[in-house]
Amino acid sequence: MKPLEHLTFHSLELQPVLIPLKRPIVSKVGSFSDWPVIAVTLRTNEGVSGCSYLEPYLAHSVKYIVSIMSDLAANKKGKRIAPLSDFQADRKSLSLVGYEGLAMIAIAGLDMAAWDALAKAVNLPLARLLGGDIGTVPAYNSNALWLTDTGKLADEALALIAEGGFGAIKLRLGRDRLQQDIDAIEAVRHAVGGDIKLMVDFNQGMRFGDAVRRCHELDDFGLYWFEEPIAYDNIDGYSDLAARLKTPLCLGENFYGPRALSRAVTAKAGTFMMPDMMRIGGVSGWLRSVPIAGAMGIDVSSHLYPEVSAHLLRVTETAHWLEWQDWVDPILEAPFPVKDGLIEIPDRPGTGFDFDKEALSRFAFG
Repeated sequence: MKPLEHLTFHSLELQPVLIPLKRPIVSKVGSFSDWPVIAVTLRTNEGVSGCSYLEPYLAHSVKYIVSIMSDLAANKKGKRIAPLSDFQADRKSLSLVGYEGLAMIAIAGLDMAAWDALAKAVNLPLARLLGGDIGTVPAYNSNALWLTDTGKLADEALALIAEGGFGAIKLRLGRDRLQQDIDAIEAVRHAVGGDIKLMVDFNQGMRFGDAVRRCHELDDFGLYWFEEPIAYDNIDGYSDLAARLKTPLCLGENFYGPRALSRAVTAKAGTFMMPDMMRIGGVSGWLRSVPIAGAMGIDVSSHLYPEVSAHLLRVTETAHWLEWQDWVDPILEAPFPVKDGLIEIPDRPGTGFDFDKEALSRFAFG
């Protein structure tokens, strides 16, 4: 196996796919029956390939992300793969259009693939390359319980628990009337019992004043956390809510890079932080951001991307929960197993997954 300093960039393959969801998403941020994904394969001159994927929510956004990633890749040909350095250089190269949004998403896709390649080059799982070890990570199931018919929520909740012996699940809230949210909580709680942890997510669905009223009304329902009741960038609003409520607040899936997370931590905007691999900046962005929360003793969970997130949580000082969903599983050769509410990181080089080529072809679009 060649030493790391000889791993150099050759080319980038980007395959957009549209994956049908077995349980359509119905939330305050939109409804989706199909899930757009960009499968990323980074090839090196030494024959090692790195894989990653992006979940950009909106199918029509894929073409813009692919274009940015292709431009970034064109400047990397023949250069050493050094993701921490590249993270800084790529951000600076796009600074005139901003550090957030599509620019960061494109950088994250390249970064995750680069780290996968580096770990494969030395035949180590990513967590070991980063100085940790593989093992299990506590997970909650986020595959259902959307803003749908409350009469179906009980059966869905039981199905979520059965999918991997989960002891924690997520319910979406923010219906038109308070009583509808109460009915949803009670339906799920009656079905699963009092020992199951129940996280709830408003998906930024309320104005600040409405969120104050709604969260106060739900503050005594024994919920594990309130996630994103208001717009993600209203940090002052989150600080106000956090001071008013007993139920912990969770936010962070929309943080772009270290400074955004730092602002939230400094403002005491939430009890829990939840970075998203795509927005925080991939592995490099996580490594530069999450220690800020760790230094303050703030628990850190992950948002989507269970495979890469599992490795990163294994090396995170205040690792908390992994959000598990199987939306990308149809294009993976060997999805990570989940047992007794724990995701198990396989003893495989890199992030531990590869793409099912036939599935990529079957779900291809664009």
